[in-house]
Amino acid sequence: MIEYSQEDIKRLVSSFFNIMEVEISLSKMKFYVNDKDFKTKFVEITQKLEEKNFFCTLEKESDDMILIISKILPGKKRKWLSKTWIPRILFVVTVCFVLIDGFYRTLGVNRLAEIGDPLAVAVLYAWALMGILGVHEAGHLIAAKWHKIKTTWPYFIPGIPIYGIPTFGAFIQSRGLTVNRDILFDIAIAGPIAGLIVAIVVAVFGVYTSPIIDNELAEQLFGTSQLMEMNENIIMKVIIILFDKDGDNVQLVMSPIMFAAWLGFLITFLNLLPAWQLDGGHLARVLFGKKWHKIATYASMGVLVLLNYWMMAILILILSSRSKDTQPLDNISPLSSNRKIVYIGVIILAILCAPLPSSFLS
Repeated sequence: MIEYSQEDIKRLVSSFFNIMEVEISLSKMKFYVNDKDFKTKFVEITQKLEEKNFFCTLEKESDDMILIISKILPGKKRKWLSKTWIPRILFVVTVCFVLIDGFYRTLGVNRLAEIGDPLAVAVLYAWALMGILGVHEAGHLIAAKWHKIKTTWPYFIPGIPIYGIPTFGAFIQSRGLTVNRDILFDIAIAGPIAGLIVAIVVAVFGVYTSPIIDNELAEQLFGTSQLMEMNENIIMKVIIILFDKDGDNVQLVMSPIMFAAWLGFLITFLNLLPAWQLDGGHLARVLFGKKWHKIATYASMGVLVLLNYWMMAILILILSSRSKDTQPLDNISPLSSNRKIVYIGVIILAILCAPLPSSFLS
């Protein structure tokens, strides 16, 4: 790779912007530029500089717009993230945990009402749950690729089968530079939307195949793990009503497939919260700025406490106190108007996916 000299950088910048003044130091070059159509040009010049191992930021001082170009220094890499076999192993372990969880969940439901061979249902359960998570991460990957941002492969997080949940979700890490608010918004929102679509499809099938038992039998078995009350979300509630499985004299037993959908809605809700570096946190950061993003993080923790998700609230509190603030290289350009309108839809989806107490939906 041929290194860029200072003169090469000057020529590159001048091909995009009208340079008013230049300041050069040992570590960076500052260009005072004047251009009304800087948003698109900044994306292009950033991508060209990144190829040569440089990055640039766009700042504003009074009426001056300053382009600051620096060399990308080798950062401290997490060795385990650089191993290509790690995501493969985590994926296999997570699938195994999901299969085990599905098998025992099916055995439990079969004691109340026969829904099928435990192994066959476990495989279907694994397809459903891993499909929701996989499509969620694929949404991020496709959006990142569309904007030419490099990322890692998804890292699936194994959970606690049988006695808890078989997976704690998945994540990807950016290997490229996030240029502006629009790009960060697109990558953040793509995952929850994609995953939610699959979760709705799984919920329809899950509710349809879940058995119902009469209240007398339910009262005899109440307190067992099979009939444990779980907070429902509005989308799931509507689907249950559509299939007429919400009568006064019957009790719906959650099949493993329905549980996969419920978990998918929960993951979508958590990701849409405007907290920390969750997907919704990135959306809130680019829309409201650093100060209000921090306030929204604490508000989200309050919501989780009200919904009795204490552990998640504590986890966000710990992680948000240790993680750095994420901001795009272009911190001047505002979020586009159409994306601000889309964020209203994000708030609505978060409400629809929220695990609300049964008393609220009754």
